[in-house]
Amino acid sequence: MEAAIVGEEQFTQKQICSYIRNHRPDCRMEIFATGEELLAAGKKFDLIFLDIQLRGFNGIETARIYRKQREDTVLIFFADTREYVLEAFDVSAFHYLLKPIEERRFMEVFERAAKEVARHRGQREEIILVREKNRSFTIDKKSILYIENRGKKVEIHTVGSEELIEIYATMEELTRKLGEGFYRCHRGYLVNMAYITEYDSDSITLNGGETICLSKKKHSEFVRLYMYYHQKEGGNVV
Repeated sequence: MEAAIVGEEQFTQKQICSYIRNHRPDCRMEIFATGEELLAAGKKFDLIFLDIQLRGFNGIETARIYRKQREDTVLIFFADTREYVLEAFDVSAFHYLLKPIEERRFMEVFERAAKEVARHRGQREEIILVREKNRSFTIDKKSILYIENRGKKVEIHTVGSEELIEIYATMEELTRKLGEGFYRCHRGYLVNMAYITEYDSDSITLNGGETICLSKKKHSEFVRLYMYYHQKEGGNVV
């Protein structure tokens, strides 16, 4: 899940990040100080925490403009006062939190919001659009085993096929497109965690026996996120 936190107060920014990180370590977060910064980034987030009382574009104005980019983003506003509640729901806010934000209350709202994000994602086809020279085509994300960096190109390895799909793309671009369930385990590899069978300090083994590199710098982060992914998918960690 991709989340944005938009607000000027560093204390509130850090507080929200801490709450999310403690409970949903797989959530990717970006912080913006103003609505203009969020809009200028041009990114589509699943979930946005938005301070209503911003300089420049306030939270309501920012939300109205952002809705034109992505209508199904889940918006949660926060503010010092209830004064703007009705305006918030005019732009289809999911919830409205009062500062200071208490962790238990925040997590209740966040978990409901995460379910709403999942519902929206379920309504969108689990495919990605890729372009190769003069043609475009789609790939079912579930069929991707891993992706390997080849300079200006990448090789997409799919389940049950020896044929490679080679396209011009960056690993950063594909990491954003694929989202949850995929992990950049090394600068040269992006792996679908659904197909991992085992791992050690510097490698990951996949279904079928293929082995890819695991960066030693990323090992602890990988283990934490893989354990979380495994538990979320109903597996048992022993």
